[in-house]
Amino acid sequence: MLTLVGLEFRKLLGMRSARLALLVCLLLPFVWPFAPRLTALLQITLTSGWQLPAVSLGVLVQFLLPLFIAVTCAEMIGAEVSQGTLAPLLLRPVGRTRVITGKLIVALLYPALLIAALVIGSLLAGLVLGLGSFTGGTGLGPGYFAGVGPLSGGQALLQVLRGSVLAAVMLMPVAALALLFGVLYLNTAAAALATLAVLNILRLLVVFPEGVQRLLLTSHLDLYARQGDVLQGLILLLIYTAGFGLMAVYAFDRRDV
Repeated sequence: MLTLVGLEFRKLLGMRSARLALLVCLLLPFVWPFAPRLTALLQITLTSGWQLPAVSLGVLVQFLLPLFIAVTCAEMIGAEVSQGTLAPLLLRPVGRTRVITGKLIVALLYPALLIAALVIGSLLAGLVLGLGSFTGGTGLGPGYFAGVGPLSGGQALLQVLRGSVLAAVMLMPVAALALLFGVLYLNTAAAALATLAVLNILRLLVVFPEGVQRLLLTSHLDLYARQGDVLQGLILLLIYTAGFGLMAVYAFDRRDV
């Protein structure tokens, strides 16, 4: 299985969509320290480089990151179908379940890869503002950007790491959903569009009672910045991930490719 996962990971890094997404995540944060209207639009004043990861996540997490994940994870199936490499792979002495499980593992790791690139880019861009102690907040801890007083570099790093892990977990259901649609449609564009359509439809369900909203995947796309108990949200997101993942495995085992 490790060999299969390694192969799928190399395929992922060879995709143009994945390389473009990683490049955007790495370089886009360098805009924030020099964006003249950032303070007016976000109503914050950047005083430390430790605040840039929260700014980057806040800007990208609602649309760009789900888009990157939807396209690349859908392409993990769609590209192989269009290139004619998936059917020969299934003729080898490797079970279908192992093949799709390897793809699923890599798909679920992809959000973490994007978040890592985004945070690294943000911290590198934040060097011009400094990464030492400051008074305020990282946007990912108590008090958000206002903070609750002086914050050391070590404390800020812990808040950024916590927010990054939560963001990666938060986006895992999107990756599993895109892979599921990739199996169902065997087409990259159709699967990516279906994934984004589901996310946007779920966002429109804000008209329903709050009890229903708490169960929606899109209601937890701010988990990375939440304070206090995030266990309920984490459990719900992991249930979504497991559900979409198991459906992808089940569908692939029975799909004629």
